[in-house]
Amino acid sequence: MNADKRYQIFSRLQAENPNPETELEYNSPFELLIAVLLSAQATDVSVNKATRKLFPVANTPEAMLALGVDGVKEHIKTIGLFNTKAENVIKTCRMLIELHGSEVPQDRAALEKLPGVGRKTANVVLNTAFGQPTMAVDTHIFRVSNRTGIAPGKTVLDVEKKLLRHVPKPFLVDAHHWLILHGRYVCTARKPKCGSCPIEDLCDYKEKTEF
Repeated sequence: MNADKRYQIFSRLQAENPNPETELEYNSPFELLIAVLLSAQATDVSVNKATRKLFPVANTPEAMLALGVDGVKEHIKTIGLFNTKAENVIKTCRMLIELHGSEVPQDRAALEKLPGVGRKTANVVLNTAFGQPTMAVDTHIFRVSNRTGIAPGKTVLDVEKKLLRHVPKPFLVDAHHWLILHGRYVCTARKPKCGSCPIEDLCDYKEKTEF
């Protein structure tokens, strides 16, 4: 995979979806942080169903803290690992109030100190809420990066570093969303839809399918 191919790949993804967005529903950096924290090992659809009821009741750290662990659990009990997630949400809200003036910090180190927030979650928040050129490598991005040859790597961190190095700068801020959506709907895990893929001729995957 050379630089010209990568440029063509992201040009086509951009042409298909000029303004890609996360499928998580949110109206503020705080809501996005909570939604991403809840999305670990859960689908965006299931998180959105829960937050549509949670955020109208509590969309600030103070309001969420007032709900308490049991109150948060009641709203997110349809999501996997909801007990642990509810506790992390409350601990995170307390830290946001005490250490960050109730604002979501805009740097990775501070974000990763929040309970339940790892590198991937921090990258999503930095990229989606604050427009920073970060790369949150989930299972979709890991698969697409390796399968296509855009940024092959044995670990999530390997892929993240290679993407940051190889994705052409004009596409870097939106690349995270394009790759996730491509992996979710086209370059799917069990059987990629190569026949209807806009970058099929640029992809290094050898076992291409017809559909």
